[in-house]
Amino acid sequence: MKELLDPVKRVREHLEEAGCSVAIRVTEDTIFTVEDASRAVGAPPEEILKSLVLFADERPVLALMSGINRVDLKKIKRILNVRKVKMAPPEWVFDYSGFKIGGVPPVGYPERLPALLDEDMFSYDVVWAAAGTDHAFFSVSPEELRRITGGVSGNIKRDESPREESTEGTPAEESLP
Repeated sequence: MKELLDPVKRVREHLEEAGCSVAIRVTEDTIFTVEDASRAVGAPPEEILKSLVLFADERPVLALMSGINRVDLKKIKRILNVRKVKMAPPEWVFDYSGFKIGGVPPVGYPERLPALLDEDMFSYDVVWAAAGTDHAFFSVSPEELRRITGGVSGNIKRDESPREESTEGTPAEESLP
């Protein structure tokens, strides 16, 4: 049980230090994919937060996405004015943060990562974020999420037809094909 609690404890401590009083809930159901999370928390897929760790010129950054959207790496590249943006390998994310895919949160990292927030999230009262494991989560307003991450919002989603936007079976942190 210690392995399960350590990542959640780090997220909780970060939230408390940021003055964010939200309840972290734990469920027996997995929140590994957007669809899993939607069922477990009882919220529509668009209100599920995907926390993606990317490398921008080899530096880690966060892309915080609405569950139905896919990140557009070219837009991230332009916004950050960098040469190369790519997904961070899951092994690197775990080694760096202790968070496994399916439970990657928007906060709780060894250092504050630059964060870009999908502007579509601001259409919702709350979004549901992983809290360090694929069984722990919390709800937070997009405005509060921006405050506690120090992030900026913008158009970082891939423009695509509705047919391509399926989230079925997509890990909440990995939205790229």
